[in-house]
Amino acid sequence: MTGEPSSMFEAIYAGAEAGEAKPPWDYGAPRPQLVEWAEARDLAGGGREALVVGCGYGADAEFLALLGFRTTGFDFAPTAIAAARRMYPASKVNYLVADVLDLPRKWQRRFDLVVESLTVQSMPPEQHTAAAQNIAALVAPEGTLLVLATTRDEGSEVKGPPWPLTRAELEEFASGGLILRGVERIESGTWWRAELSRGAGGSTSHARQF
Repeated sequence: MTGEPSSMFEAIYAGAEAGEAKPPWDYGAPRPQLVEWAEARDLAGGGREALVVGCGYGADAEFLALLGFRTTGFDFAPTAIAAARRMYPASKVNYLVADVLDLPRKWQRRFDLVVESLTVQSMPPEQHTAAAQNIAALVAPEGTLLVLATTRDEGSEVKGPPWPLTRAELEEFASGGLILRGVERIESGTWWRAELSRGAGGSTSHARQF
């Protein structure tokens, strides 16, 4: 993410470091919507690779690492990554600074599980499609993408950030061979939880389900 939005979020994290209010999106623990999804599947990493998009202070990434995933967490805010490393000094998570609009090519089709929670909606709407497609490209053959976002009805206007996702925007993650396997509208309809997957060899069928 480039320009004013990234500067704003870095400033929010820097302010929190200086004793101001913590970022409003920081839950302080793994997202319940992720934990519930994992528990329903008795999720176990088994040494497979996982990636957390926009990991912030790292709670979701640490959760996946405890489940046995070799986990990478990235955020475009350097202050967030520095804080995550400091909060979990013995962590096995690989914390990195990266931009969802300009991700390393070596990450493409690499991760067995990709978790995107609230990152795309923090970006201006004109960047949503590119960000969703970049995230989709990270999913390995037979891999899964979990998307968590707050909801917005088609045609409704909102002054962000954040800019919650419409159902049509949610479906933009289904690109580059990813298939939208299921969508839930949870938390009294205020959240999306969507699961997408890629087939073996990049095909759209016979994907391994978690």
